Amino acid sequence: MGTIHLQNGMALPDLGYGVYQIDDEDLCRNAVEEALGIGYRLIDTAACYGNESAVGDAVRDSGIPRTDVFISSKVWIQREGHQGTMRSFEKTLQNLRTDYLDLYLIHMPYGDYQGSWRAMEELYDQGLVHAIGVCNFLPDRLVDLILSSRIAPMVDQIELHPFTQETGLRHLLSEYGIAPMAWAPLAEGRNQLFADPALTRIGKHYGKTPAQVVLRWLTQQHICAIPKSSHRRRILENHDIDDFSLDDDDMRSIRAMDTGRPLILDVDTPEEARRLHGITYRQ
Repeated sequence: MGTIHLQNGMALPDLGYGVYQIDDEDLCRNAVEEALGIGYRLIDTAACYGNESAVGDAVRDSGIPRTDVFISSKVWIQREGHQGTMRSFEKTLQNLRTDYLDLYLIHMPYGDYQGSWRAMEELYDQGLVHAIGVCNFLPDRLVDLILSSRIAPMVDQIELHPFTQETGLRHLLSEYGIAPMAWAPLAEGRNQLFADPALTRIGKHYGKTPAQVVLRWLTQQHICAIPKSSHRRRILENHDIDDFSLDDDDMRSIRAMDTGRPLILDVDTPEEARRLHGITYRQ
């Protein structure tokens, strides 16, 4: 497993374990324990996932020193703004049973994200957060945040997989030194990704599965990927990607799969904004 160096020199693992939609606490705790035992050292959660406490239990019970585990979490829309973010962050620390976060992110480009960013800058200055960033920020709001802030985001966690490659956004991230982090790197299995002919052909050449090919495609481009699975076999398989490299022809074949549009989440649409603003949870 490699690392990606953020603007501030911090090392971000290039492969992590995501826990989105693992709602059952016991299942989540067991899955995170499995992931840590296999060798994952980045765990990505969020306040609105409802499983921060399970993640915190798993990290504590793993016996792995806290300093060796990179934990990322996020603040949700209804908790945004300066004071809301501060309160949500305090609860996140309580849930995770830790006194700092490695990475704290604004979950959506809606609401008072400017106020949230002021809070994140303060948390970063105080050493309570070692890196700060955003999720799902497209070029217009990302540049607006950069130009109106003292500290630029260090990470933008975005939908990123072979069908949605966000080439233009990634060029912008590179221009500002922001690391891309791929959520749903396996496209949630949509478009029959696990049986895709191009990915299957490439995988057969290396003795790897389509999922392993995709994760290698991402990490080989210095993109952090956070696949999610609650099955040990898949968790292990997703981690086993460091013993091969894709060649130029492989990379071109996967680039050709890009549809040029989001497959899962289109934050630019009014319908999506209304839906996400309507999601409430108990942290």
